[in-house]
Amino acid sequence: MRRIAQRETKQAAIKQDVLPARGNSTVVATDNARHMLYQVSTANALVEGVYQGAATVASLRKHGDLGLGTFESLDGEMVIVDGHFFQVRCDGSVREVEESALTPFAAITAFSPDRTLMLNQCPDFSHLTARFDLLRHSNNIFFGLRVDATFDYIHTRAMCRANEGVPLVQAAAVQPEFEFHDISGTLVGFWTPDYAKTLNVPGYHLHFISTDRTRGGHLLQCRGRDLRLQMQREGEYHVVLPETEDFLKADLGRDTTADLKRAEGDRK
Repeated sequence: MRRIAQRETKQAAIKQDVLPARGNSTVVATDNARHMLYQVSTANALVEGVYQGAATVASLRKHGDLGLGTFESLDGEMVIVDGHFFQVRCDGSVREVEESALTPFAAITAFSPDRTLMLNQCPDFSHLTARFDLLRHSNNIFFGLRVDATFDYIHTRAMCRANEGVPLVQAAAVQPEFEFHDISGTLVGFWTPDYAKTLNVPGYHLHFISTDRTRGGHLLQCRGRDLRLQMQREGEYHVVLPETEDFLKADLGRDTTADLKRAEGDRK
């Protein structure tokens, strides 16, 4: 009886947020739908300062059209949406990068969502992730995520160039942050199981790009309305390990969980 009550509570919570009469109720994929998350390098390598370029945008493009990451020397945030690769730099500028651009860490997937949910209102990032939690059916696999909306408020940051070997937490201490108001755009990213915390950022990791492609960054906080949430389960996870000198010589045995959380989170 307790399980039934919990399930009914979750269903009621979803119904309160779903926009009526638009055909945007939750859509569940067929059981044989299978997607792959393709990743270059690991999160713990990035935390330890392994910033040497290991793959080109051209090579990433073969594996999908939605994702995120960073660029060689930690030069800004990578946002991949609809097959376009954007760089959000620490001066706030946004540009679409060339095929030869290099990345030390990136994750990408061919996005065709299994589930969709429309939200009337989203007061903060925690509310957004809670609604995604209702769509997830497991804590043990990866999920690709996309949100399209008009946001009342967006808070982002963008990493600045750093020297090889400078720990991520130290590089993130001087990252500029940006606040945008009344802006339409897209969030892209992934949910990663806790057991994979040395490979990717555990939990929710999202980057933002505005509809006019002029503003963006790593998402720290958001507030919006008429949000379209899309999710796909990643049945396969393919990690390509760099053969760069800095990766091969790095000491990756340390538990970097606390440092990663500190570097990726909202400091306010």
